[in-house]
Amino acid sequence: MLIKTKRYTILLLSAAALLLLPLLAMQFTTEVNWKMTDFFIMALLLFVLVSSIEYVLQHQKLMATRLLWIGLALLVFLLVWAELAVGVFGTPFAGS
Repeated sequence: MLIKTKRYTILLLSAAALLLLPLLAMQFTTEVNWKMTDFFIMALLLFVLVSSIEYVLQHQKLMATRLLWIGLALLVFLLVWAELAVGVFGTPFAGS
């Protein structure tokens, strides 16, 4: 199912803008050192998050249900991000 809404476009553009932050930081400091794969993986994570949020907003009518599913999507996103960044759980995919 292809999602085409103005809100979805705005969410995707916001996610793309978030990816500009580490790119900008890399220009001014050596402490931020992302490789192309880091940008790709973060873009994929953000795309899945934004798509999940848009799906929930389109298919759930009750506000409580929407908040629950969006909160769950955000929690999963943050846990995966933390694991990839610093290895919170010690999986083989753990970062530094």
